[in-house]
Amino acid sequence: TLAERTNLAGVQHILLVLSGKGGVGKSTISTELALALRNAGKRVGILDVDLCGPSIPRMLRVQDSAVHQCDSGWVPVFVGQDKAIALMSIGFLLERPDDAVVWRGPKKNALIKQFVTDVAWGDLDFLIVDTPPGTSDEHISTVEALRPYQLLGAVLVTTPQ
Repeated sequence: TLAERTNLAGVQHILLVLSGKGGVGKSTISTELALALRNAGKRVGILDVDLCGPSIPRMLRVQDSAVHQCDSGWVPVFVGQDKAIALMSIGFLLERPDDAVVWRGPKKNALIKQFVTDVAWGDLDFLIVDTPPGTSDEHISTVEALRPYQLLGAVLVTTPQ
């Protein structure tokens, strides 16, 4: 539909950050990458689809922020003094940021699809997608939902061994 086309229409490149296991630093890499791109003068967004461990709001010190609705969907939280990084995370939708999220596949997949289609990103040079650990349903849902858009690629985070 047209609405699905428009929310990501202003996004030039999409970058997935993936790993085969947890605890390797995906969220740290996603955050540092966003900050580096912003410092290079780029307009950046982060989509935190790590539903079980949404740590990016805490890393960017916006864990107490709320997400608002507008005509074209959710308005991301804008981070930093210059409000230069747009962030959307499940962490903003939980009662308490430390709540554990236990959801079955269909509900997780629906939320990921909604994050892709219903966030009003505006014009971005880069959208960085922080994914959950492993190679699960969420990754397939994320890639499926992003398939119609220009995907720049993926950063695979591994451990040194």
